[in-house]
Amino acid sequence: MLPVVVVHGGAGHIPKERAENSTSGVCSAVRLGYLVLQEGGSSMDAVVEAVVQLENSPYFNAGCGSVLNVKGEVEMDAIVMDGKTLDSGAVSAVRNIANPIQLARLVMDKTSHACLTAEGASKFARSMGVPEVPQESLITEYSRMRWKKNLAPEANPVECQMGKMGTVGAVAVDKEGNVACATSTGGMLNKMEGRVGDTPCIGSGGYADNLSGAVSTTGHGETIMKVMLARLILFHMEQGQSAEAASDLGLAYMKSRLGGLGGVVTVDPRGNWAARFSSQQMSWAAAQNDTLHYGLYTGEHFRRSIRDTH
Repeated sequence: MLPVVVVHGGAGHIPKERAENSTSGVCSAVRLGYLVLQEGGSSMDAVVEAVVQLENSPYFNAGCGSVLNVKGEVEMDAIVMDGKTLDSGAVSAVRNIANPIQLARLVMDKTSHACLTAEGASKFARSMGVPEVPQESLITEYSRMRWKKNLAPEANPVECQMGKMGTVGAVAVDKEGNVACATSTGGMLNKMEGRVGDTPCIGSGGYADNLSGAVSTTGHGETIMKVMLARLILFHMEQGQSAEAASDLGLAYMKSRLGGLGGVVTVDPRGNWAARFSSQQMSWAAAQNDTLHYGLYTGEHFRRSIRDTH
């Protein structure tokens, strides 16, 4: 069963003209993560590698495709967690960093803290030699267009928000049976300055524990935080539920209790995995036993050889 890596490109409604790029994006990210595992890399190396690829794509709400806050600026959040030690690192409201997920890992590896925010995170990045990038390089025409649309007096930000949460994430189990998760996001469309969502919060945006498994979440952040979705799913797995059943239970509770939609990728330490969502769509991909699995709509599950690049 081992190793395995599963990624998501965000839950919600993905416009037709972006669907194909979203699907091919998660497939290429999962391939690179899987390659890391095949070469003996750790689950942490694999999830970070996969998420970096998604942050570097303009088709996801993370890194260079991030949505804009109310002032038209980028503020990004990210988290990593290591299931072997329960070590975690996160950053929130970072602005001039191309790959917040790498900075989150540095917080875990190089500090005694779990989360750094805003200017403090930027100072830490500079001290670690992480290059700063101009804000403009992280802003796409698509993000700017949606930002402007939402500034209109008649715009309904909640409606526009529905389903456009393209947070990205990954979970993996390596050959040693260690699990890890990574999640990265540009946050919520036209959010208030300084708003931090579920992504960098342990137990909400992600959680990893070798005793149960790993989860990375996507969806409406404020709702995910209220139910601590990642940890809730692992609680169900500790009660004996499968990765798939536990994911469905967590998402169903969030929907029935709060009306919130979202999606998750989940693995257990034996390599069983799931990609589940309550939203209309979620681009996802998984790699295991040299097979690439992927889908976009509910019930969709395509398979092909990992070596087939077409």
